[in-house]
Amino acid sequence: MDRFRTLFAGIMAVGVTFGLFVFMHKLISSGAGDNSDLEAIAGIHFGPVDIPDDVITRSRRIPPKPPPPKNPPPPPKMQIAKVNQQVTNMPKLDLPQMDIPLTGGDGMFIGSFETIDKTAEGDIIPIVVIRPMYPRDAAMKGIEGWVKVEFTITPVGTVKDPSVIDADPPRIFNREALRAILKWKFKPRVIDGVAVERPASQIIEFNLDQGE
Repeated sequence: MDRFRTLFAGIMAVGVTFGLFVFMHKLISSGAGDNSDLEAIAGIHFGPVDIPDDVITRSRRIPPKPPPPKNPPPPPKMQIAKVNQQVTNMPKLDLPQMDIPLTGGDGMFIGSFETIDKTAEGDIIPIVVIRPMYPRDAAMKGIEGWVKVEFTITPVGTVKDPSVIDADPPRIFNREALRAILKWKFKPRVIDGVAVERPASQIIEFNLDQGE
């Protein structure tokens, strides 16, 4: 029995070996016809490529800048049209010297000044005179009269603290007289070169026929 197994194994080994030799022979014989493809593939070379020298040395050439001119031309001058300014000679106006009016319109009359302090330097000179309004009721009734106002001239020439010390008829013209005197301005009193306050009084007459 063992001999039979050994013989069978030997025969199988010989058969397998013979079959392998036959199979390898067929593979070699079939691959012989593809040599042309292998040669074509073998013709491809992998390596550095030869580049012509003119391609390597070729570079971009920048043209040189033109030299600056020795004497540059002057910039063009702008021509500005000249405008002839015609100056018209204005005629001189001869204005007469105007005194401060002491007579008011609409029947009002502004009287003269009466100073209380006689030792003051210079006279009391009004610079701005505002005429009082004539009361409508008094004008319609034909009433005339006067008001004596006492006040103080400040160092800057304005009027302060006015008060009525006498009036005829009483209380009819007081309000308008006080309103007007507050807007007046006077030349300040000067003592030793210094402007100081000074007392003064003013009589304002309201007369209808003076405006005609």
